Amino acid sequence: MPFASLSTEIKQYLIVTGNYWAFTLTDGALRMLVVLHFNALGYSPLEIAMLFLFYEFFGVVTNLVGGWLGAHIGLNRTMNIGLGLQIVALGMLLVPAGMLTVAWVMAAQALSGIAKDLNKMSAKSAVKTLVPENAEGTLYKWVAALTGSKNALKGAGFFLGGALLSVLGFQGAVAVMAAMLLLVWIGSLLSLKAELGTSKSKPKFTQIFSKSVPINVLSAARMFLFGARDVWFVVALPVFLTTQLGWDHWYVGGFLAAWVMAYGIVQGFAPKITGKAQGKTPDGRSAMYWAAGLAIIPALIALALSQSLAHEISIVVGLLVFGGVFAINSSLHSYLIVSYARSDGASLDVGFYYMANALGRLFGTLLSGWVYQAYGLEACLWISSAMLTTASVVSYWLPRQIEVETRIS
Repeated sequence: MPFASLSTEIKQYLIVTGNYWAFTLTDGALRMLVVLHFNALGYSPLEIAMLFLFYEFFGVVTNLVGGWLGAHIGLNRTMNIGLGLQIVALGMLLVPAGMLTVAWVMAAQALSGIAKDLNKMSAKSAVKTLVPENAEGTLYKWVAALTGSKNALKGAGFFLGGALLSVLGFQGAVAVMAAMLLLVWIGSLLSLKAELGTSKSKPKFTQIFSKSVPINVLSAARMFLFGARDVWFVVALPVFLTTQLGWDHWYVGGFLAAWVMAYGIVQGFAPKITGKAQGKTPDGRSAMYWAAGLAIIPALIALALSQSLAHEISIVVGLLVFGGVFAINSSLHSYLIVSYARSDGASLDVGFYYMANALGRLFGTLLSGWVYQAYGLEACLWISSAMLTTASVVSYWLPRQIEVETRIS
């Protein structure tokens, strides 16, 4: 069907999704570039984790404030501000190699963290404004498609980062990504509707903290969920694959890319896996059970490593299983927050929720570097299992009503 013949809502959804895709591709590539490049320069796992400290910290701040900002000035503007800041962050990494100090890279990563969470909050909130009220099945399908496709592109970004680093070097790779994103930014400035997501009530700044019990509980569960992933995935795993298994940049980038892409594909099918085909949408009980099942997997990987079973097979198979089950958990959460969010000013609730997500990533990233350096990958995996168990327990207090979608589309 030609783009011009589509409804306004579908057009805006596709533009938002396209922006999100382009941003995610550069974000994934940049993360892999930083980890592999600075590991090759001899930085310790903890030092590499510190490079992402401001990235995650400012993600916390951005999500908290960004939802309020989006309600006031429109989600089109917050999305475009995010794209612009990412271009600036990439430009900061184009300085001569001698200027790439830890402080400078941390500052660039801070801007990138602000950019990433403005972009994500804008995309997820925009979906709420484009789907009719009470169409829960349609909402779940659109959120799953957006989230799943984003993560598939993030995986492609991991591979792109490793490949560009091998072919063009660090600065050449960064320059190519900055040029690509600049073209996307210009297109976005010209195409997104100005009123997208603007709240009619103009909420006060004091309203950035959610007063909704379900959103607060879901946010706490999300914090532990993503902390559990990043405590072993962000720094510990790439460094382990490089230093312990002897994989080169192509293998590390390619494997993690394939993992995240498969993870994104599973997310896209999450509505069918969790019961939408039977006319059901998930509730708090679903989130609790899926988190409990996920908690078992890192524990089993840690046991396999401690028993000196084939490390390469244990990691590869374990990570694939973990990725599939984690994808369902993430997709469930992404649907629930958009479902729980208020219709007017959805960005406030979504922003608060992703603040908790960023907080979990912050702690997970720092623990990933420190725990791996001090105690190894097994310890990271046990901490991951404990965090996921906590996420399951917290999810017990989520609403349990299962709504039947009568307008499945």
